[in-house]
Amino acid sequence: MIKAVLFDMDDTLLDINLTAFMSAYVADTSRILSSISGAPTLLFGMAYARGYLAVSNDARADGLTNQEVFNAEFERVSGVPVGDAAIADAIGYYEREILPRRGAGLVAARPMPGGLDAIERAGELGLSVALATNPSFSESCIHARMGWAGIEDAPFLRVSHSGNSTRLKPKARYYEEFVSAIGLAPSECLMVGNDARRDFPRPDIGMRTAYVGHTHPRRAVWCGRMSELADALPAIIDELNREG
Repeated sequence: MIKAVLFDMDDTLLDINLTAFMSAYVADTSRILSSISGAPTLLFGMAYARGYLAVSNDARADGLTNQEVFNAEFERVSGVPVGDAAIADAIGYYEREILPRRGAGLVAARPMPGGLDAIERAGELGLSVALATNPSFSESCIHARMGWAGIEDAPFLRVSHSGNSTRLKPKARYYEEFVSAIGLAPSECLMVGNDARRDFPRPDIGMRTAYVGHTHPRRAVWCGRMSELADALPAIIDELNREG
């Protein structure tokens, strides 16, 4: 029985130039870190890259959060302890107060047509909703992007971020931890996402995925545009529940 719908965010609920966003974010925060530490901004670009590689490393066997792994590698490369309270406060201020105004221009962030309709339809069907976005950024950074998508007030049971997750998509461990935190099993959840590589748990853990994109992955239980999902959702859920 399907009890919850998990939504991806970037290019699912949020229409965004993700490359431009990441470039702006790294450039902005690198300047902040440079002004605090006196180190060159280019050093921080390298530290960001190495930090993200450490978080996504398939050989990880630790139980640390993604933020803890990132912070340790970032400090190793740059010498700057981004987990230090003063530095974390400076980055947090940027993410809360400045970043929300950076969604225009090349970033071109806006709500994905049909996204809110799909969230509301899930609620009308008696289903819980949660935001299973790839947890490679902090909670405040993800919240800023939720504002761009117009979903900051959506009734999500859980929003994944780097501080509450120990793996990235498509690792099965990420999905297992996420659904366990909302008291469900993978088989009781429908994932909605646009990325054929990340939005299908690997290995397969019995969670079904509705794919909103231009291709037709074999594992998808439904394929179409986000603008079509709200109308299709009742039939999708009915079919999955009949299958058991």
